[in-house]
Amino acid sequence: MDGRSTGPVVEVRAGALAGRVLDGVSSFLGIPYAAAPFGANRMRPPRPVEPWSGVRAATEYGPTSPKGDHPPRFRPLVPEVVIPGEECLNLNVWTPDPDASGLPVLVWVHGGAFMNGSGSMGGYDGTAFARDGVVCVTINYRLAADGFLFLDDGVANLGLLDQVAALRWVQDNISAFGGDPSRVTLAGESAGATSVAALLSMPLADGLFARAIMQSGVAAAVLTPRLGVMMGESLADALGVEPTREAIAAVPLDRLVRTASDLVTEVRTAPDPARWGELAVGLLPFAPVVDGEVLPRMPVEAFADGQGAGVPVLVGSNRDEARLVLVPGGGIVLVDDAALLSTAGAYGLGSEAVAVYRANRPGASPGDVLAAILTDWYYGVPALRLAEARAGATTWVYRFDHPEPEANHGLGACHAVDLPFVFDTIAREDFRPLIGDTPSQAVADTLHGTWVTFITDGDPGWAPYTPHTRTTALLTDEVQVVHDLARGERLLWDGIR
Repeated sequence: MDGRSTGPVVEVRAGALAGRVLDGVSSFLGIPYAAAPFGANRMRPPRPVEPWSGVRAATEYGPTSPKGDHPPRFRPLVPEVVIPGEECLNLNVWTPDPDASGLPVLVWVHGGAFMNGSGSMGGYDGTAFARDGVVCVTINYRLAADGFLFLDDGVANLGLLDQVAALRWVQDNISAFGGDPSRVTLAGESAGATSVAALLSMPLADGLFARAIMQSGVAAAVLTPRLGVMMGESLADALGVEPTREAIAAVPLDRLVRTASDLVTEVRTAPDPARWGELAVGLLPFAPVVDGEVLPRMPVEAFADGQGAGVPVLVGSNRDEARLVLVPGGGIVLVDDAALLSTAGAYGLGSEAVAVYRANRPGASPGDVLAAILTDWYYGVPALRLAEARAGATTWVYRFDHPEPEANHGLGACHAVDLPFVFDTIAREDFRPLIGDTPSQAVADTLHGTWVTFITDGDPGWAPYTPHTRTTALLTDEVQVVHDLARGERLLWDGIR
């Protein structure tokens, strides 16, 4: 017995869908929420999906958005899924019961630096959420140039518009799967969390979700129009075409994807400030741009003025985020005292500030100290700035503190390590290089259970963050609540980050 039974059929606005059942959970995969973004739709805002007749099979993941690959040292840690086809604006749904009603809903926006990833990655299997009473939705959206090319030509942030289209699809259709459109939690990690912050700041997305979770993302990682145009013109120059949407769209897709990936690799591996400006430290060349219409303002500025204040937010980061970059390939052991000081200086910290980080980590190598500094710059401090900007709104802050570096090849609680614990997919063999060979089910129970509680009840179980208490939950196999975590290090970033 493999637990399978005859698949259920549901009716959405575009037509009927036949899913499958496995161990009591119904799944519907590869559902188009917008028309294929090719032909006349290429590099244009998403168009409605064409209705179909008959019953459409929804038992296999749909095509993924065009994308390049991760650098070789990261490929074993963050395995990619590539499924060819043009109908890449699709989503997946897992539900405990399509005949139910009023169930809470999770909509997941994947990460991948706006260059990689998909809602079809095995680690995002929504079975555990459905098992625990949550309708889980994972989405694809356009990436790189197709999703985030900016030329100040009146078209911008197509990837965000894709996400808005997916959220509207959820509002229109999720009741067919037992979900309640008024109980939608929007969540994402890394670029997905940056997307969630952008959507929360956008009037265009008002009312499309009731709660939000941001894991290891940076609301400040959106680009100014100047940086967006610079990146768009750099892409056109690398392609040898005019900096127009039509000229870039006419480039063969595989060449466009490869050239965009090469540019991003250059920014990340040879971050020359003279050429790339702020991108040399931000390292997200393709990202949402403050265009004044789709994304009217920098998200944190919008939050400070009350945008999204009615949406409860859970935001946080991992203790050792930057080790994902420094450990693979052995770069962390090459960092000496001089490199530590010079790199910290590039991020705004002088030798006295570095000494504070050293003192808090007796016996740590220069590479370990640098990892802590970069973790705070990219993830830890921006999470706090978002919570601070939402003063008066309800925001909870967490830090994920598992595992220790010796348990997973030196990576520790690095960037993305939380994902299989959130989705309770730690049993998957393809996660072993990232989370180690003996992942803790108790930790998965804590993290996944916390997310289920927040999605279901709107409260993760500890006090919200305020500028006075600065309450933070440290998440491992238990929830430990602390106040003003690492205050001395936090204060070092005032006026810098």
